[in-house]
Amino acid sequence: MKKENTLKNSFVFLYTSIVLSIFGLQLNTQASNVLQEPLESIQTINEFKGHVFDSSSKNPLAYVDINISGTNISTITNNEGAFLLKVPSEYLNKTIKISLLGYAKGEIEISSLKKDENKIYLDVSITQLSNVNVYGIKNAEALVRATLNRKSEFYDNDRTKMTAFYRETIKKRNKNASLSEAVLAVYKQPYTNGKSDEVSLLKSRKNTDYTRLDTLVLKLQGGPFSTLYTDMIKYPEYIFDKNDLSNYAFTFDESTQLNNRLVYVVNFKQKKNKDEPLYFGKLYIDSQTLALTSAIYNLNISNRALASEMFVRKKPNNAKVYPTVASYRVDYRTRNGKWYYGYGKIELTFKVNYKRKLFNNVYTLNCEMAITDWEIADDSKLVGEKLKPNVVLIDKASGFSDPEFWGEYNIIEPEKSIENAIEKINKQLERSES
Repeated sequence: MKKENTLKNSFVFLYTSIVLSIFGLQLNTQASNVLQEPLESIQTINEFKGHVFDSSSKNPLAYVDINISGTNISTITNNEGAFLLKVPSEYLNKTIKISLLGYAKGEIEISSLKKDENKIYLDVSITQLSNVNVYGIKNAEALVRATLNRKSEFYDNDRTKMTAFYRETIKKRNKNASLSEAVLAVYKQPYTNGKSDEVSLLKSRKNTDYTRLDTLVLKLQGGPFSTLYTDMIKYPEYIFDKNDLSNYAFTFDESTQLNNRLVYVVNFKQKKNKDEPLYFGKLYIDSQTLALTSAIYNLNISNRALASEMFVRKKPNNAKVYPTVASYRVDYRTRNGKWYYGYGKIELTFKVNYKRKLFNNVYTLNCEMAITDWEIADDSKLVGEKLKPNVVLIDKASGFSDPEFWGEYNIIEPEKSIENAIEKINKQLERSES
């Protein structure tokens, strides 16, 4: 696929489509019906809360994977290092494995955990500089090509049924305008075939303050699908595939570690002779398998005009809209020698300049998806109604008033700003009911 075509077509699911209406708010709230069936499991669930910190600096650590050993049950720390892990009683005698790029692997007995205020400290891994000279690979681009070529060997190529937690927020400057959360069933297709992943909605809640959005409608095209498409091993066409690599310059960075294994770090950026907005960032590649463990990257938005063309679908003549931040992240996890999609995140910030207006509006959209459990899928169809790639979750605020809304599902612990937003939603619900 040529990058020119990619710019116009293929990245459609990884960005926000902005619609500015001079005639007032026009919102598409079409969505699949929400399946709110009670959980079948009757086993007791035990909750453990805490934070993960750097042992030296004492700073909280984000994106830390926390997994129950011998199972596929996991969660992840939020930006404040906080986590909530729900453990079935049958696993209380197990340990949890704690892992993060650049840190030594940690293990803790679940029986030693308190119900709340657990503090876990990770040590920075000490990594000696290592020359990449495996499988005949002598330069960074060759390493990336090898990684893209080996997905059939080291990625999970069974059809799997994954349980995922999805969160999406829209802020106008620093004030929350919309909060969406959902538990999803993701039917992940093998990496070796061309079939797209399928998603169904198990449980969701959403609240939007349309007065804060004013005449701006931010629609995350694809919603939960957007984070799935950050899986560049399954969907290389949205970032780059083997045919696109000539558009980029690749260089080695200092190596790091993940789970006490050496990880090669590759920097990439678009070549100077390329004018269209491409990407820059880092690829983290397992030294033993050459599997991609993580990718952290941004869209080059230095050319405002071209970047705006990628994002803005419709706007009034008296406004200029352009992105100021477009960042992405994907993390993979490993079990039994195979790697699988574990986490995806997108952050987009847009500035809206109106003529004859003194102040600009700034909107920030964040969405993230964490896989919290998975199993090999049988031939059965999806549970619930299948979501379409262009789905927009419908408003359903009542769930915010229920402290036990998520039941036994593992979620990403809300950050303080999200907790404050939930408190405000509950107060609004109380006032509307009184």
